[in-house]
Amino acid sequence: MARVDTSAYTSFDDIVGRLDEIVGVVRDKDTSLERSLDLFEEAIGLGSKAVDMVDKVDFTAHELARMEEAQAQSEAHEAAQEQPVQPEDATPTEDTASKNVTESVSSESE
Repeated sequence: MARVDTSAYTSFDDIVGRLDEIVGVVRDKDTSLERSLDLFEEAIGLGSKAVDMVDKVDFTAHELARMEEAQAQSEAHEAAQEQPVQPEDATPTEDTASKNVTESVSSESE
């Protein structure tokens, strides 16, 4: 495989734009397998360049704090999504209904 020239893409937005174009072309049913493979190779090169760009970015203390805050909010949101919340007016399941009856009978006998 020949190395793809990505020098024309000087910004992250340029790379993302080109990757979007590549996706559109590859999804077209009229695109040949050979052309798709060439575009795949170009996409890999562009992806590598984008990773290099991101790795070289120096963030300010304020930007780092904002990113950490956003990450913490994202993790909190994901954790909340994982825990099922049962509304108070939900119809009890058979297990909870029988547990409630058992607890009620136990408390009456005491």
